[in-house]
Amino acid sequence: MSLPYVNNNGKIIPFDSPSISSSNRAHLFGDGLFESIRIINGKPINVSNHISRIKDGANALKIEWPDKFDSDFFTKEIKNLIEKSNVQSGARCRLSIDRSPGGTFLPITNGCSYHLEMQHFPENYFELNPVGLKVDIYQDIKLQKNFLSLFKTKNCLPYVMAAIKAQEKNLDDLFMINEKGQIIETSNSNVFIVHNGVLYTPSLDDGCLAGTMRMQVINLAISNKIKVYECSIMPQNLLSAEEIFLTNAIKGLQWIGSFRSKDYSNSMTRRFIVLLNEYWKKNNH
Repeated sequence: MSLPYVNNNGKIIPFDSPSISSSNRAHLFGDGLFESIRIINGKPINVSNHISRIKDGANALKIEWPDKFDSDFFTKEIKNLIEKSNVQSGARCRLSIDRSPGGTFLPITNGCSYHLEMQHFPENYFELNPVGLKVDIYQDIKLQKNFLSLFKTKNCLPYVMAAIKAQEKNLDDLFMINEKGQIIETSNSNVFIVHNGVLYTPSLDDGCLAGTMRMQVINLAISNKIKVYECSIMPQNLLSAEEIFLTNAIKGLQWIGSFRSKDYSNSMTRRFIVLLNEYWKKNNH
C-alpha cells in the first residue's frame, strides 16, 4: 500500500496529487532509471550503493547528474519523506531519475528530475520465505547484453512479460536467459546457486543486473570465508545444485523450493538472512 506523500523533485506533496506530467519522458519513452530502497526501523539502508549505481546509469544514459545528488542528499530526502509519512518500521522507497521533458526520441535537454515514493512493507527485518518458490525458465524473450544491462532502467517489458507468464503457469517466478541460453536473473531478482558449500552467481559479463543485494551477499560471503564465484550458469547447473536463492534489495533473500522436478534445501539461505540482519542491526544508525 502506498503511503500518503511523495517527493516530487524536492517538494513533498500528497500521494494523490498530480505529480508526473504528460510530457514526462519516462512516461513517454521509458527514458529514466529507478532504484528500490529498503527501509528498516524507519531508516533507509544501503543508500550509497543505490546512488552509486543510479548515478552510473544516468551517466550511461547521458543524463546530466547534479553535483548535489550524492548519497547524503538522497538520504536526507528519503528521511524527510519517512518522517512525513510516519514510517517507524519496514517500508520500501522507490527513487526515480527521469530525463527532463522535451523532444521526441531525440531529447532537447539532458537535465533530470527525481521522484520519491514510499510503500508499506509487512516485515521490518529480512525474513525467510516459509515456502520455497516454484520456478521455471522464461523462453519467450531472451535478454541481450549491452551497456545498460547493469542498471535498472525503465525499459522493463521483458520482466513484466516474464512475471505474467509465471502467474499463468502457477509459478512464483521465471529465470531469464540470454541468447546463449545462460541463466541471467529472474523477473525481479539476481540468482545464486549453491553446490558443495560454494556460491555461484551469473557474471555481469553475461548481462545480469548489477544488483545491490547481489553485491552485499558476495561481500558477506567473502567476509565469512564462504567461497563465491561469478561465472556463466547454464540450466543444467540448476539441476546439479543443492540450493538456489534469489536476491533483491527489498526482499533480501528468497529460497527456491523447486525447479521442474528438482527440489532444494534452504540452509545457506537461512544463514545469509541471519548475516544480513546482523549486518544492518549493527550498521543502520
